[in-house]
Amino acid sequence: MAVLITLALVIITGTVAHRVTSPQDQLRLIDPGELTVATAARGDWRVGGVTVHIDGEGLVITEGHRTVWASPAGESFVTGADGDVTWDEHRGYFWPDVRLATQWGDQSIDAVRADGASVTIGGRLSGAENDIGYTLTVSARSGGGAVTEIEADGVAVVGLASARSRGAGVHGLGAQFAEFDLDGRLIPIVTREQGVGRGLQPLTYLADVTNGGAGGTELMTYAAWSTFVTDDLRGLSLDPDRPESHAFAIADTRDGDSVGLQVWAPRLRAELTAADSPAELITAQQSGAARPGLADWTQHGAIIGLQGGTDVVRAHVAELTAAGTDVSAVWLQDWTGQRTTSFGDRLWWTWQHDQQRYPGWADLVADLRKQGIRTTTYVNPFLTDAAAKPGAPVRNLWAEARDAGYLVRTGSGDPYELDQGGFSASLVDLTNADARQWFAQVIAEEVLADGVDGFMADFAEGLPFDAVLADGDARLLHNRWPGLWAETVAEACRIAEKPDCVTWFRSGSLGMSQDAALFWTGDQLVGFGAQDGLESALRGTLSAGVSGWPLVHSDIGGYTSINAVVHDYVRPDDLLERWAEYAAFGMVMRTHEGNRPRANAQVYETAQSRASFARMTRVFAALAPYREVVLEQALRSGLPAIRHGWLVHPGTAAAQVDTQFFLGDAVLVAPVLTSGADSVDVTFPPGRWVHLITGDTYEGDRTVTVSAPLGTPAVFARVDDPRTAELRQSVQRALR
Repeated sequence: MAVLITLALVIITGTVAHRVTSPQDQLRLIDPGELTVATAARGDWRVGGVTVHIDGEGLVITEGHRTVWASPAGESFVTGADGDVTWDEHRGYFWPDVRLATQWGDQSIDAVRADGASVTIGGRLSGAENDIGYTLTVSARSGGGAVTEIEADGVAVVGLASARSRGAGVHGLGAQFAEFDLDGRLIPIVTREQGVGRGLQPLTYLADVTNGGAGGTELMTYAAWSTFVTDDLRGLSLDPDRPESHAFAIADTRDGDSVGLQVWAPRLRAELTAADSPAELITAQQSGAARPGLADWTQHGAIIGLQGGTDVVRAHVAELTAAGTDVSAVWLQDWTGQRTTSFGDRLWWTWQHDQQRYPGWADLVADLRKQGIRTTTYVNPFLTDAAAKPGAPVRNLWAEARDAGYLVRTGSGDPYELDQGGFSASLVDLTNADARQWFAQVIAEEVLADGVDGFMADFAEGLPFDAVLADGDARLLHNRWPGLWAETVAEACRIAEKPDCVTWFRSGSLGMSQDAALFWTGDQLVGFGAQDGLESALRGTLSAGVSGWPLVHSDIGGYTSINAVVHDYVRPDDLLERWAEYAAFGMVMRTHEGNRPRANAQVYETAQSRASFARMTRVFAALAPYREVVLEQALRSGLPAIRHGWLVHPGTAAAQVDTQFFLGDAVLVAPVLTSGADSVDVTFPPGRWVHLITGDTYEGDRTVTVSAPLGTPAVFARVDDPRTAELRQSVQRALR
């Protein structure tokens, strides 16, 4: 007991000290002020199908019967400031320190001009000794809604406040891992490492104090961008084609009557949408994008993450297939070699086949292909010096890129070498067209060689804000980097002539889905928790889905395993089974051995783990015909495949629940998110619902505790849905 008390005191004392010494976001915002509207500027102006209305309370944009956008009543909605943002960086973690100098928080609307194509509002921003001018232009948006452009004279940051009904939910802003409703928060829009623990104690504290703030918070994510929708059925998204749309920004949902967005650029261009239902709203907001397809082979079994070399892979594949596992592919991330660091097993970022680890590589890939199993691997946008690798590869890609001037540089002109925790690496400069083409060629020739059909396209959140680039300002390109990485990867697949090439990304930026079909939620902890486990993966999937990532999955079993001394965070058997149940009703089913494979439960490890996993892969494969329809809709419309109840049954109790989801609009899934639980609470929408496995029926519009022992996930369809009989038959056949 004395040891436990002492440990508790150490943690409490350390937590207090941590709040003072650990890096933290320092966010400061422009205070909105008064709005004054000249009498001559009041009235209605029409442009296309959009009406711009200005009165003494502010601005309202309508389209037919819908309000597309409105300013908060009687308050300034355009603001500006001078100042700067400095960044504290450590191994891909970035913490902003916002400093505001002169602020212009008051706003006037002085004049309005209409020319048939647009309506331009002119006025002044004040609050400091000198006033500055601004313009706000409204035009019709192709596909419905409106576009607004704001430009202010000589500001470093421009703000736009959008009205909402009191307490109306706010959703999106990328792959966020807080609740689906982001109301009441100050949210930094910056891509960065998402953290280890993210509030789970004592792990977060220990990660912070031992690894420079690596514990993270609930608002840290690999994928953040300026796009949101509200329960008022209005949406705002910055234009991905404008460089300033990728600038660091802060979303403010603390005022229940508005959503503030302050962008560190002198101008912004926002697309404004509205609809009659949440699903129609997402479809409207995501319209106009041409999304690449997802190869059919991903839909007929699991992608199995394996490591260890040729013989190990062959043995595990044989064990799994003998157990009845439907395997669509293997994912061999250590194809380029493995190194051991303090964090666990890491890879050699030299992007060439490690002949010692994988002898007979081409034969392995070909033999698996004969069994109907594809091979996928791993690459990221970094290069490390191959000279340090035992059995160095034929090419030193880092040296090639250095000599050609293809690496991101420091202010002194040297390659920017970034600490990766046990080794250093440099980013290929993706703003250099020659460098991007060179790296795409490397990926085509090295990564996609010998019959490989895809890879995890990792990282892309690590561009330093003080980096020197061939073209552009790192402050505007940090959040854009994942999109540039996706463009490079897509070009590599074209060069390799691989139309069925499958790649998946964790880092994200605005507009990225035009070059990438598949995403994953990053590096969750090997646990159930909402902060950084299975539940957080579901949260990130739901948020990303309404932000423009229609196809999202996660590492089955989680990735991060840490021996924190006071507790060894390892993957238990039941977590692996529950995560597989969750993934079986997703769009892609992929396992990961984690950063400490030998310490964690694996799907191939025992006869029981192989049998239980095999059952879920057969369920996944059996649902392929249904998923084909869901997939086509997702890629065509942008409506996510994994849907929050708000999208499918708005206005019901099910629309308020973050711990269950819909696959498409027919299948309701309530995963078990608690260790040791054998039941789960399910909030049913109206109607009668049938359990696809047990056949039990439930009356809707209520919350029911449903039995869910291991192997029997809680999954349902409406009794009167014409697809239900086929879905039940498919699941039943798979489980025989």
